[in-house]
Amino acid sequence: MITQWGGALDSSAILPEYPRPQFQRKQFEILNGTWEYAVTSVSAQIPPDRFDGTILVPFSPESELSGVQRALKPTEALWYRRYLEAPLGFDANAEDLLLHFGAVDQFAEVRLNGMTVANHSGGYLPFSVSLSEYLMPGGGNELVVRVRDETDTGAWSRGKQSSTPGGIWYTPQSGIWQTVWLERAPKRRIESLRITPLYDRAEAEIVVTTNCNGSGEVLFGGKAIPFADGQPVRLDMTGFTPWSPEQPKLYDVSFTMERDSVESYFAMRKCSVQQDAAGISRLYLNNEPYFQSGVLDQGYWPDGLYTAPSDEAMVYDITLMKSMGFNMLRKHIKIEPLRWYYHCDRIGMLVWQDMVNGGGIYRKDTISLPLVFGNAHNDSDYAYFAREEVRGREAYARELKQTVELLYNSPCVVLWVPFNEGWGQFDANKAVAQIRALDATRPIDHASGWHDQGGGDCKSLHVYYKPYRYRKDANGRAVVLSEFGGYSLHLAGHSFSEKEFGYKRCKTADALMRDVEALYDREVIPARMQGLSASVYTQLSDVEQETNGLVTYDRAVVKFDAARMRAINERLIAGKPAVAAKPDVDDEEDE
Repeated sequence: MITQWGGALDSSAILPEYPRPQFQRKQFEILNGTWEYAVTSVSAQIPPDRFDGTILVPFSPESELSGVQRALKPTEALWYRRYLEAPLGFDANAEDLLLHFGAVDQFAEVRLNGMTVANHSGGYLPFSVSLSEYLMPGGGNELVVRVRDETDTGAWSRGKQSSTPGGIWYTPQSGIWQTVWLERAPKRRIESLRITPLYDRAEAEIVVTTNCNGSGEVLFGGKAIPFADGQPVRLDMTGFTPWSPEQPKLYDVSFTMERDSVESYFAMRKCSVQQDAAGISRLYLNNEPYFQSGVLDQGYWPDGLYTAPSDEAMVYDITLMKSMGFNMLRKHIKIEPLRWYYHCDRIGMLVWQDMVNGGGIYRKDTISLPLVFGNAHNDSDYAYFAREEVRGREAYARELKQTVELLYNSPCVVLWVPFNEGWGQFDANKAVAQIRALDATRPIDHASGWHDQGGGDCKSLHVYYKPYRYRKDANGRAVVLSEFGGYSLHLAGHSFSEKEFGYKRCKTADALMRDVEALYDREVIPARMQGLSASVYTQLSDVEQETNGLVTYDRAVVKFDAARMRAINERLIAGKPAVAAKPDVDDEEDE
């Protein structure tokens, strides 16, 4: 199944855009495109004499766009190879040549000219390495990447990938799945930025970190403001325009230090939980109650799996949801390339960011039965949550820190979700404390769905198969309906298979639209008027056998009437009921 963007793919210009919009340098080279690949036994420690063929990077070998369509087993190693040339005029005494990987699933070893230059674990996060020490002048530099992926046979973060896909679990993927690129940078350089909008003070705080205890200038609003490594710099933002989905105002800022120059942007916005005039805790944006109407967004593509075929494809999903009146996407159990967050920043789309789950094989009574019985279990019981392995818990904590640091500067990210439905959950209140120490500017939904430990800023509910009725949280948190709906419409010719999964089956697009409208009018809008702070409809697109999307898996058919959905969202956000709540019609069947 190929999307329109996959069909138009130019193998010589795959995702050619600069991958890091909030930290841009001018000298870079995208390495996406044709590489050699081979699959060997996991015991093999040296590249094979002969490679199996070619693969289009950054599409995983399991995907159609890779040109391979071969699953990597836990007992196998995946090898990549290509050759590099030293950039024209490259001065190894004054500059570094940095090799960046957006994400490699799951364990990666990087070699240049036979020498190991980096090892990385974690399939969803970026990493970088300097090649300068191992780079030969001219061409012929052999770059090799060795990959292992245990999928769900180990305790590592895997998201919704499954070795036995079906229902809500999907085809596993492996290997390089985000952009690979080279960047020239001075030896003495800026390493990172941390930008915090101090909304109530009309200031922006910026901390610049260098690799040399250096100093330089922040260039903003026609002024040059000195900075020193690790020391906060305050920008006067008097009269600023607040960022919101309705007005996504971004401010450009740049930084110089000796020979280094970096361009970035930020926004002025504030995310919080506050009590309204009636004493109800709600999600606030910019010191005003702001109802967040969202959809679950899993970021799967039929031709690229985790990898969108192009920037245009990513933008399509975001703008389609905005045209339907949604103002939020819950990025579900996946970390997207940084360009996706950039598009949400500039288009104006709030993002709830899930952490990626891991652990052992999940027990049904842990992750499924609470949907029916609503029971919560103490998540210090590691065996119950398949979290016995210490290394897996340590890896989760490490990747949580890296995720918060990676996305801290993104204006669109307004809430963190460390755990979902008990999938690999453990010590959720400790995760809240860890996130608070890293980021005190955003609310936290500590246990989305069930297994509530009483912490975080939200009482978070997933409701399927039964009616939802609002109840105020006894702990004074904002109440959010973080998943609901999921009504299915299977469309022949646009579905992954003949299998159909959803939480209610509809026979026609008209029936689907009527039922969803009735659901909002009967349950969600009344709850919003009583105190509900947010709702998340399941889901943006069909994903494999899950046919409960607003759009088909191939993005060729929009199942929902955009104007009607927008009208529903306008009523929901404004807290205005329909003239009369509509009952379900009888031309559908329950799952």
